[in-house]
Amino acid sequence: MERWRDKPYYSLDAMLRQRFGEKVYKITLNGGMTCPNRDGTLGNKGCIFCSEGGSGDFAGSPSLPIPLQIEQQIQAIRQKRPVRRFIAYFQAYTNTYAPVDYLEKIFREAVSHPDIACLSIGTRPDCLPPKTLQLLETLNAVKPVWVELGLQTIHAQTARYIRRGYDLECFEQAVRNLHRRNLEITVHTILGLPSESRKETLETIDYLNRQPIQGIKLQLLHVLRDTDLAADYLAGKFQVLSRDVYLDLVIDCLERLSPDIAVHRITGDGPKSLLIAPLWSCRKREVLNALHHRMKLRNTWQGRCFQSLPGSSQGAPSH
Repeated sequence: MERWRDKPYYSLDAMLRQRFGEKVYKITLNGGMTCPNRDGTLGNKGCIFCSEGGSGDFAGSPSLPIPLQIEQQIQAIRQKRPVRRFIAYFQAYTNTYAPVDYLEKIFREAVSHPDIACLSIGTRPDCLPPKTLQLLETLNAVKPVWVELGLQTIHAQTARYIRRGYDLECFEQAVRNLHRRNLEITVHTILGLPSESRKETLETIDYLNRQPIQGIKLQLLHVLRDTDLAADYLAGKFQVLSRDVYLDLVIDCLERLSPDIAVHRITGDGPKSLLIAPLWSCRKREVLNALHHRMKLRNTWQGRCFQSLPGSSQGAPSH
């Protein structure tokens, strides 16, 4: 736990300080791509929880070239804090869903910036063809490349409801392909999905412990305006988690999570202009303080129960 500094879990901040020897900030970029779940290939509406911004509501403007997006965000951050290095995070929509020539252009523009420490790419497991994987492997020799995959859940019934659009075997194949090329993998999960119990949520965590991943995002389910999830919520088809229930659930997840997996996100903060529920999630600092306090009261930490889980000795990810 000493390596985690002041938190009872292996936070992204702790990992970045270990890796780069200093605080590193993300800048969120928009490569102007779409998604097979939106352009008619798999569907037209996207995942049920996804806003019109394709999870990139905080990203830069797609009308601006990548170098300008980078410069604008770096200057904005440096007006507030003395930061030297940054992560170029392609966040909006599916960031490998384009011809490889275009991907090479925008990704090289990002990694060539002297203040960019690494490249992080949010995408889908079904959008990683061989030529794209080869490009990512090549770029990884220039600067570290991290790939974020949106799994959300391992359960097929929930995956159908959220319109994920691919099966678990597709995810596993993508993880194998990325791991084989020494590309670091972060997986998105959502806590509080409609109809999922605590047991099912923890089954997703146990499953990920057995995958060769290096990072995880524990995302609270947000209900955003103008989504089909919002329509179901307003129709009374499900309830969102209260803060107390969420805190207990995320602690249960952390206790089971391998201590070697870095926690890139532990709650999330949807755009206030779009957020319908849960409104308590807007007070992110309060939520994090309450989490840390509750973990202290429970005298617990990430991985406390990990070694006692079946197969945990084989489940630790490789680094």
